[in-house]
Amino acid sequence: MSPTTRWRVLQIADSAFPVGGFAHSAGLEAMVHHGWPSTVVELDTYVAAHLWNVGHSSLPFVGAAYDAPADLVVIDRRLDALLSNHVANRASRTQGRAFIATAARVFDDPEMGRLAQLADGGSHAHLAPLFGAAMATLGLSRREALTIHLHSALRGLLSAAVRLAVIGPHEAARMHDRRSQTLEAVLGECAELTVDGAATVVPLLDVVWTTHDGLYARLFQS
Repeated sequence: MSPTTRWRVLQIADSAFPVGGFAHSAGLEAMVHHGWPSTVVELDTYVAAHLWNVGHSSLPFVGAAYDAPADLVVIDRRLDALLSNHVANRASRTQGRAFIATAARVFDDPEMGRLAQLADGGSHAHLAPLFGAAMATLGLSRREALTIHLHSALRGLLSAAVRLAVIGPHEAARMHDRRSQTLEAVLGECAELTVDGAATVVPLLDVVWTTHDGLYARLFQS
């Protein structure tokens, strides 16, 4: 890894990188509204289920776009077809556009600008494939791209749990540490999955997530 790439990994993984991910709760707000999870143990179960969902339904598209950035539009359409949950679909498109617009402004790279133009054009601009293509452009390894994407999913969910008062910040940090083995297990099982093998493996989370728009009061967009 070159020195420039090393610092880019840290910058992209940092919560201060302005991509708008903290505006979304990954379905947790809707789940809390329905009364679960309400304890640390229940949240820990939710976190594990969410990470496996991300591994099986999102990482294949990160990896596919990393391997073949020229096929980004086709990969993007495949993910759009998979995301039948309208709330999750909208969140993915919103975060994708925010991510690539930020990356194009931050990193002085013509290819990054092209990806941003593509997102503004005819593509759905889902986060996972745009993230994979962008990481390839920046010179990160495939493993680093998958790792950062999965890490961001965990970080964003735990941040939402703190703001929803399910747990406090210190417990969130402890849970993040405890789930390091889950992160490794998900990477080990899902790193080589293709888009043909992508699936939602915990559909209950997806079902509850769809109720988010019907909440009387909402803190998050999804």
